[in-house]
Amino acid sequence: MTFLLLCFVAFLIMGMPIAFVIGISGMAYFASMPILPFEIVVQQIVSQSQSFAFLAVPFFIFAGNLMNVSGITDRLLSLARLLTRRMYGGTAQISVVMSTLMGGVSGSATADAAMETRILGPEMIRIGYKKGYICAVNCVTALITATIPPSLGLIIFGFVGEVSIGRLFAAGIIPGVLMMVFLMATTTLTSRYYKYDPPKVEAPKLTARELVDNLKDSIWALFFPIILIVGIRFGLFTPSESGAFAVVYAIIIGKFVYKELTWEKFKRALITSFKDNGAIMLIIAMSGPFSYAITWVQLPIAMSNLIFGITDNPQLLTLIMLGFLFISGMFVDSNVNFLLLTPIFLPMVTSVGMDPVHFGVLMATIVTLGVMTPPIGSALYTVCGIIDCPPEEYTKYSLPFMGAVLLELAILVFIPQIVLWIPNMIFGVIK
Repeated sequence: MTFLLLCFVAFLIMGMPIAFVIGISGMAYFASMPILPFEIVVQQIVSQSQSFAFLAVPFFIFAGNLMNVSGITDRLLSLARLLTRRMYGGTAQISVVMSTLMGGVSGSATADAAMETRILGPEMIRIGYKKGYICAVNCVTALITATIPPSLGLIIFGFVGEVSIGRLFAAGIIPGVLMMVFLMATTTLTSRYYKYDPPKVEAPKLTARELVDNLKDSIWALFFPIILIVGIRFGLFTPSESGAFAVVYAIIIGKFVYKELTWEKFKRALITSFKDNGAIMLIIAMSGPFSYAITWVQLPIAMSNLIFGITDNPQLLTLIMLGFLFISGMFVDSNVNFLLLTPIFLPMVTSVGMDPVHFGVLMATIVTLGVMTPPIGSALYTVCGIIDCPPEEYTKYSLPFMGAVLLELAILVFIPQIVLWIPNMIFGVIK
């Protein structure tokens, strides 16, 4: 076990791409253990990509890219501007509302943060927002995408932990909306403190007619996550097939409803999806030997004994694991954390009576938060690179938003009914 972890840490410090960090570490362990046939490495790499359930991930990535080029994103942006135009820090509030609406479209927090920074960043700079604040609000608020269905993190968690993806999708709705409320409140308070973007007195009040007109234009995007959950609940399609449905849905809406999806835009979305899926699938395939090695050295049992030696209280146990996941997320890609740590922590929480769906939503949030924190957060460096912002300035302005997220997570830990109410209502209570 020591050799496996040393290889992992050494390659990570060297700056090697994360897929090769976990792949080579796993292979090195097998090479050092004559008792294990090296053929298992190849078998594990291949088997990781042979799951029918995992087909949902590439399909949803393609659907999200199609929706981004077919006019759906522009219509959601227009609705968000309408809803926030008389709020304090109105332009920053657009980011929070957009992340909530985009959760059902992109499924990726990093993609959402990058898109919003490109769209809103120049306007926020012109109004007078500091670059660090712009990056913080656009990056951290994209975390809502980690819970609003179809979250890629929830799909991977369900795939690895054999947890109902339909229940996970339903469970993410209320936590996502609650996070929106917490982050909007934080945006209001921080905007007042820094005197950013005060409400415009001349801005007209929102009228029912305006709201109805905008909802008519964006209703197809807003219905998307609802259609997914209803379709899975009533057996119209499985979670894997729902990804294929999402692609067909995006093509139909983009081509025949909004009439903005051209052949050139389709090809651009397809190329982007190939790149995104290639990166994710390489990580997933390379995690096979590493996951097998972790099981072989009985790391899950060692971790379980260590944590249960501290406490067996379900809430405290969960908080300890979330703290570990948060720290891990600072250094390791979120997809890798889902693949490697789900088999370790999920049996532990179920052994103390915690619902795996409840833990899945918590894990999806805290692990994705790691991509927004230094020193290796991919979303952090993506948004900072877009508007040339120093990471340390981002870190300073992100602290209130991080605090709001952690407070919301603490509430979800101690009041599981917030997470489980909708899945229990739709799919029934698991006994």
